[in-house]
Amino acid sequence: MNKKKILICGATGFIGRNILNDFSGKQEYEVHAICHKRDPIEIDSVIWHRVDLLDKDSVDKVFRDKDIVIQCAATTSGMMDIINSPYIHITDNAIMNSLLLRASFDHKVKHFIFFSCSLMYQNSEIPLKEIDFSFSEEINPKYFAGAWNKLYFEQMCKFFSVCGSTKYTVIRHSNMYGPFDKYDLERSHVFGATITKVFQSEKKIIVWGKGEEKKDLLYIDDLVNFVNLAINNQEEKFELMNCGFGKAISIKDLVRKIIKHSGKDLDIEFDENKPSVYSALSLNSDYAKKKIGWKPKIDIDSGIKKTIDWYNENYS
Repeated sequence: MNKKKILICGATGFIGRNILNDFSGKQEYEVHAICHKRDPIEIDSVIWHRVDLLDKDSVDKVFRDKDIVIQCAATTSGMMDIINSPYIHITDNAIMNSLLLRASFDHKVKHFIFFSCSLMYQNSEIPLKEIDFSFSEEINPKYFAGAWNKLYFEQMCKFFSVCGSTKYTVIRHSNMYGPFDKYDLERSHVFGATITKVFQSEKKIIVWGKGEEKKDLLYIDDLVNFVNLAINNQEEKFELMNCGFGKAISIKDLVRKIIKHSGKDLDIEFDENKPSVYSALSLNSDYAKKKIGWKPKIDIDSGIKKTIDWYNENYS
């Protein structure tokens, strides 16, 4: 059997690690994975490459003869950096994605999958479709740089789909959570940080801000399933699709649910002096259902339970 060669960039990160675990168990793929500063993960069927994705020659070398590239690599961190040092997410990501897109074009990769985000959407009390984003409307100033960076590379995927033979999938996913996420308080996002605070606290948990932000939270297995369906079912050379649960939950309600499922008895204190950005957003993913047959399967309570089980096994 001729196996498809799949390359996972950022395979030691949160999204990349979960995708790696899924594809490494599939017989139809020869799985290649990229690491940089972290060590490779011991999975017998995976071929590892230690690559600096900011170096053009290294990128060109690893992209040769690959059929599918899944771009999970990125410079990311938590809310403190988003507010105080937003520039750290821009330069490296811009250079990296430019080199990866060019290499996919030059080496005639068959399918390139790019993870965008939902930062560009304006606040809304109803789930937003892809067409609801307007370039003429103001983006939240706190998300300005990151959102425009993603928007630029969405358009570059579209550009290269016209120039060459590669098929492109752009995934505007909502807030992800689950196994292998960041759980240290310096770099984690709200879900991972809350899990850590709950299990490290004895009497109370301190939440940044008022807890009124509303987020669309999607369990990581649903995103992995989205990638599989895009690879197998996408017909057009370029598709941009939302990938979200479709319903927002407030941070205060999320914290209450995590405490409940942890089995602990904790008070909640809101620290309004800590950095926070108010948002209210959920994604309508009907287009993805129509084009590739995807819909979310794991509700927030089930996802929290799965995550807590994994956390207890790996961090206790």
